[in-house]
Amino acid sequence: MFRDRIEAGRQLAEHLLHLKDQDVVVLGLPRGGVPVAHQVALALDAPLDVIVVRKLGVPYQPELAMGAIGEEGVRIIDPHIVSMAGVSAEELAEVRLGLSLGEKFRAYDIGQVGPHVPSEERCNDSPKDPLDPALEEGADSSGSA
Repeated sequence: MFRDRIEAGRQLAEHLLHLKDQDVVVLGLPRGGVPVAHQVALALDAPLDVIVVRKLGVPYQPELAMGAIGEEGVRIIDPHIVSMAGVSAEELAEVRLGLSLGEKFRAYDIGQVGPHVPSEERCNDSPKDPLDPALEEGADSSGSA
């Protein structure tokens, strides 16, 4: 268990230091993943970008992910979860996205690798990561989306 996402990112970065001098881009998922990825990008002195996906929840239990949809409608479905949850083909077809991914991609300006953060501009001693909305006052920092 980690104290917060910043600590999780720093610990993950320790395991990835062998990539420091390689040509890598660190990708983070919005909400909880970006603060983790940010710490990894800082440690590797690598660019950070955001990859936007939308969780496809089981119809009667939306917090249980049965897959995801990404840019240009790419879908990844976990057949094991679909089978175990008894999701029918009709239910699978009816999964609604709510917010269109096109709108989400525009909101995050996807398609360009984010700015590189040079090591001299890092702020590793900061107790709060400005990229982590869960660390806002009163917000749940348990990592649940």
